[in-house]
Amino acid sequence: MSQLGQHSEPTGTGSRFSDDLMFRAANAYYVGEQNQVQIAESLGVSRPTVSRLLSEARRRGIVEIRVHRPQGEGAAELEEQCATALGIKRVFVSTGSNVASVGARLASGVNRALDEADLQTGDALLISSGQTLYEVVQQDLSPRPGVDVAPMVGGLDEPEPWWQTNELTRLYAQRVGGRAHYLFAPALPSALLSESLKLEPSFKRVTGLWDTAKAALIGVGAPPLLRSQRAAFFPREQRALTASVGDVCSRFFDGAGEPVPYEGAERLVAITPQQLTAMPAAIAVAAGPEKVASIVAAVRGGYLNQLVTDAATARMLVEQAAAVR
Repeated sequence: MSQLGQHSEPTGTGSRFSDDLMFRAANAYYVGEQNQVQIAESLGVSRPTVSRLLSEARRRGIVEIRVHRPQGEGAAELEEQCATALGIKRVFVSTGSNVASVGARLASGVNRALDEADLQTGDALLISSGQTLYEVVQQDLSPRPGVDVAPMVGGLDEPEPWWQTNELTRLYAQRVGGRAHYLFAPALPSALLSESLKLEPSFKRVTGLWDTAKAALIGVGAPPLLRSQRAAFFPREQRALTASVGDVCSRFFDGAGEPVPYEGAERLVAITPQQLTAMPAAIAVAAGPEKVASIVAAVRGGYLNQLVTDAATARMLVEQAAAVR
């Protein structure tokens, strides 16, 4: 007698196969990864019988199949909602929400954004300072061979490496096979140095890229009052601190995106909102609840036209930024 005959007695549940036989067939197929011909030979039954055993095992609950949506799938709708709410060209929602490092979470979105920017050899990509971007440029990033990489703001006299745009430029260019161009100037020079920099050929060459760059990676600073660390020249006067909801390249702005003045701001070595507005892909890279108001205000001020963020931040932006058009 075949094994089918041994195990095909009625079970009282409406199935003509025994639970044991269904389990053995299902276990061999789903866990042992055997094909139906192999299982048929092992159990001494026909291949069509194996197919019926597997179907009955699923119907009876002996086999439970769960289909999990891959992380990041379904983000397209959220990206579209967020871009519409902000009134910008594109939003890229990164996967990896369980990753602790913000930079690691956002790296995949940065890759996607720059893929769409279609940077070619000789195109210019600008980079700002900031801790988030400092983390991003140390991740696995897509190659951009021959792309010219340059700072979009001068350096700061601070010990932390994320304030040094030349260092971020070097790291990114090294990662992607680009050509680094350095800006040897402080973000806020003295009046005398400010005038002399305007005559310096290397300074003019790098800042000249600000008018022709195809894309930029832009850090968005949180409101100064929420920061644990602030650069030495950040506005210290209480009214300015209270009015500011964030900054891009040390250009501080209020909730409407209007500039918040501070002493020496007219000498700031940094790209302007007008230059960013004219850029094909001015890509802000920012995430976290403390950045939501800053991102909204930066959009209002014309500092970005694309955004890389995570899903949680995108949902908060959809809720809070409906008035931004």
